[in-house]
Amino acid sequence: MAGLTLRQHALLAGAALVALTVPLWLLREPAPTASPTNALAPLAAPAPPPPLRAAFARTLFAPPATDALPADTPELLGVVGRLGRDAVAMVRGSDGTRTLSPGDSIDGWQLRSLAIDAAYFTRGGQSARVPMPGSDDQR
Repeated sequence: MAGLTLRQHALLAGAALVALTVPLWLLREPAPTASPTNALAPLAAPAPPPPLRAAFARTLFAPPATDALPADTPELLGVVGRLGRDAVAMVRGSDGTRTLSPGDSIDGWQLRSLAIDAAYFTRGGQSARVPMPGSDDQR
């Protein structure tokens, strides 16, 4: 190393020393701490998962739970016809049983739409999903 100055030799030796000591310093054992205030409490075991029967008991694709229906909503007896085309709802109101198409009204409630298992009624700002008899989400 003919062209290096004394300062460059010293810097090169210092870099070599750092390159050799830093890995050894990183691999050393950490010093034990005698202070109990720094000690961490062991982690608690995780809570056991709920049993699988709870998952199987839920209905798949169930509509969200709604509040109780108003007392004067029409009672849905059935849906007849093809949904989206010529379906009608058979409902029981205060004046007896009638068939309603979407848009028709009974007892102030207007039939908005039909589903395979429910009818959707509106009155003013209220809306009600009336389930089919025998379904899981009856009144």
